[in-house]
Amino acid sequence: MLHTASEEEIKNGQVLDIYFLRTRRVLEARGIDARVRVEFMAKGMPRDWTWGVLAGIEEALSLLGDLDVKVRLMAEGTVFRAFEPVLEIEGRYLDFGHLETALLGLLCQASGVATMAARCRQAAGDKTLYSFGARRVHPAVAPMVERSAYIGGCDGVAMALGARLIGQEPVGTMPHALVLLMGDTVTATQAFDEVIDPSVRRVSLIDTFQDEKFEALRVAQAMGRRLWGVRLDTPSSRRGDFRRIVEEVRWELDLVGRSDVKIIASGGLNETTLKDLAPLVDAFGVGTAISNAPPVDFSMDIVEVNGQPLAKRGQRSGVKAVYRCSGCRRDLVVPLDRIPDACPCGAPWEPLLGPPPDPVPHPRDIRDRVLAQLPFFPTAG
Repeated sequence: MLHTASEEEIKNGQVLDIYFLRTRRVLEARGIDARVRVEFMAKGMPRDWTWGVLAGIEEALSLLGDLDVKVRLMAEGTVFRAFEPVLEIEGRYLDFGHLETALLGLLCQASGVATMAARCRQAAGDKTLYSFGARRVHPAVAPMVERSAYIGGCDGVAMALGARLIGQEPVGTMPHALVLLMGDTVTATQAFDEVIDPSVRRVSLIDTFQDEKFEALRVAQAMGRRLWGVRLDTPSSRRGDFRRIVEEVRWELDLVGRSDVKIIASGGLNETTLKDLAPLVDAFGVGTAISNAPPVDFSMDIVEVNGQPLAKRGQRSGVKAVYRCSGCRRDLVVPLDRIPDACPCGAPWEPLLGPPPDPVPHPRDIRDRVLAQLPFFPTAG
């Protein structure tokens, strides 16, 4: 059996920290059924991040769908900053309080993955970026990880169910297992070419047995123009200076007139190595760096009880609005009924919190929203 919770178990509040269940019992015993507003906010960001990409909203709304609550939120795919509410729920605490653990889990992990994908997207520039990280997470959550990686900026994903979620065909080349079982890189590549549908690009994995440079030349000669690219997944224990290896492969292929052969790099890549390799590489497959991204540390906090502003220490009470300047992209958090003064740059403010979308946007449209924002939110360095 898989050690996972079903959707029904999550909606029924079986995935919760026990103190919420005890709180519910106390409130019911004392006849307290207050109406509250809660907000979800990150009071800090992982590592050196100064912004995040909001993801997990569609699942959160599904979890809340049958409850008598009102919701305001940032659209999924919105780039947000710390200390900005991204989701607000209004309703009877006893109706939805037991879902706090699950809601946070949905938003925290998905937003972390989407943010790291966006950072990798920036580092890769205009080069193709694939998510290869499904094998690094529990299979039950792998489709979510692939979807979040895609909306954050990846061009495609390798895992079949994840690809179905985003409405694409899965992407991938060949594993070392095929080369090992066939006994030779060229033999395996030719067998792949003979068996697999012609619509799939012919990409040879060239680091299994021999030096990548010479394997690249061998498959290029054997495959001719049918070869679309070569993939280097060289293990770190054998890699040395990976950039130099890639440079050699590119040089030798160009020297024999095969500048048409693309170079795909994978294996232990992150935003730093992507930036270093981007001038040489045509496509990247990134796994662990994206799939195991640090979660965004959202919290759910009460900010209003029975219509009166009230919050714990360290939390600003009352209902809020978040505005972004359409010109300089400065953000402003103000009480809900307060109209902000004009931005110093003169451009108009745009509200970021609003009602849930209807219909739910396609992942492709969410990704487009992310990509349109990224030029205004550079990473450090």
